[in-house]
Amino acid sequence: MAEFEGFSKQYLVSDEGERAAVLVTSGSYVLFARQYRLLIDNVSLEIPGGRVDAGETPEKAAIRECYEETGVECRNLRGLQSYYPGLDVTFNPTYIFHSDDVVPTSVARNARSLWLPLYVCLEMISDGKIQDAMTIVALLTYSLDICRGVKIKNKPECGINPVCTHRRNCTVLKGE
Repeated sequence: MAEFEGFSKQYLVSDEGERAAVLVTSGSYVLFARQYRLLIDNVSLEIPGGRVDAGETPEKAAIRECYEETGVECRNLRGLQSYYPGLDVTFNPTYIFHSDDVVPTSVARNARSLWLPLYVCLEMISDGKIQDAMTIVALLTYSLDICRGVKIKNKPECGINPVCTHRRNCTVLKGE
């Protein structure tokens, strides 16, 4: 039972545990895992991620999930965003990292992974083709970081933000 300013309500909270994911980039390209999702009865393009196992840090879980889902090994993760997908009745803290330090591996998961230019990813969000909330949060946060001038290796400054002064020269938006 929760009480707040004279209002009381009983909540049943679902504990789904922690989740972690990583937005992997190479130049202006973003790595995606192709995942079948029952709720949409279709394949979803998502950044690699999943549950944080017992005794595992969110960063280690993101690295593990990336390798399991795409065959790509990433290093030197930096925190990109952390959030709760819903603040009402689901406990599911989510941690998103970024890595542009990719280690070539002999594991090929070409059928399940895909590299797309950032500008295509942003168009796919707008067109409703990317529907996964964690992926949308990661792509938009990363785009904002570019606009803010956060030092991201191999990333040009750009104008994802419509008032950004670099917009007319934005290689990420134009796909150059």
